[in-house]
Amino acid sequence: MYAGIVEEKSVTFDTDLRLESGRILGPVTLVYETYGKLDEKRSNAILVTHAWTGNAHLAGKYSEDEQKPGWWDAIIGPGRLLDTDRHFVICSNVIGSCYGSTGPASINPKTGKRYNLSFPVITVRDMVRAQKLLMDHLGIDKLLTVLGGSMGGMQALEWATQFPDRVASAVVLATSPRPSAQAISLNAVARWAIFNDPSWKKGEYRKNPKDGLALARGIGHITFLSDDSMTAKFGRRFSAKDGLFDFFGQFEVERYLFYNGYNFVDRFDTNSFLYLAKALDLYDVAWGCESLQEAFEPVTAPIQFFAFTSDWLYPPYQTEEMVQALEALGKPVEYHLIESSYGHDAFLLEHETFAPMVRAFLEKIGTGD
Repeated sequence: MYAGIVEEKSVTFDTDLRLESGRILGPVTLVYETYGKLDEKRSNAILVTHAWTGNAHLAGKYSEDEQKPGWWDAIIGPGRLLDTDRHFVICSNVIGSCYGSTGPASINPKTGKRYNLSFPVITVRDMVRAQKLLMDHLGIDKLLTVLGGSMGGMQALEWATQFPDRVASAVVLATSPRPSAQAISLNAVARWAIFNDPSWKKGEYRKNPKDGLALARGIGHITFLSDDSMTAKFGRRFSAKDGLFDFFGQFEVERYLFYNGYNFVDRFDTNSFLYLAKALDLYDVAWGCESLQEAFEPVTAPIQFFAFTSDWLYPPYQTEEMVQALEALGKPVEYHLIESSYGHDAFLLEHETFAPMVRAFLEKIGTGD
């Protein structure tokens, strides 16, 4: 544990945030964590953006007794990829989440009750607008880089396209310029699972709807993996606890999905899951533009892209489409296709495959080359 003992921080902005939908959200609370120290020029800040069900607890532990460190602890700390002896690392929980930032589980100040489905539909662009408020609050005019994978990569793209003067670079992993019909369809099935759980009560539940959310999470887990990784991990092994001809007997892969699905309901809010899934489905880096090239026209910062060969949720061709658009514009862009059997989750599980390239990229940005 290189990041050590860390503290969760929170800030509430009384200003109204105008959303892509035209609706107004305010006040807005953001939960965040920081690691390392901001230098005198305020030029060494790195924003790490999290994926769908992530949070601000990027690294370290809240106490010595905590069993598990932050979700990307392996890359944060002295001498690590994001070196806290050199960099000031920030991770902010997105709006719409249930980990402290304003979302459907928050109390609506106008009613004194949870927002639930009265919460406005949000987009990834809205999330980044809220993060900009945080950067202003911290006095950071320009980020050294914004780094993220999956939905985190979408946020990095939004920083590079919407606020080009606020970022010196971006690192985008396992990300799509717009989710495909297949990706949207999988989220649709997950939504059905929740909507058909009687305990969901159209979002007005008192206790998290366990069965619907567990099934939805199980569907999500399938998309995060790959055929190779599931074969290596589970094969066709049948549970040692069950008889082969027991009607309710399970393969090991079934037990895995069941365990992870029901474990998830103890730590994530169902309505937040739905709102963030909606934000993913709506995402389009070229929203409001005629083409990808038009969307990338404002970009001034070098962007480093990574795709993973076995990622079938956001496959490499989608990343390559963005790279080609940037190259056609003569923009500074770097692309690496990583051979991996881990599927979409490779960016979280195999940091050692891309760390050397990211480190070299950051060194180049830091020296101004």
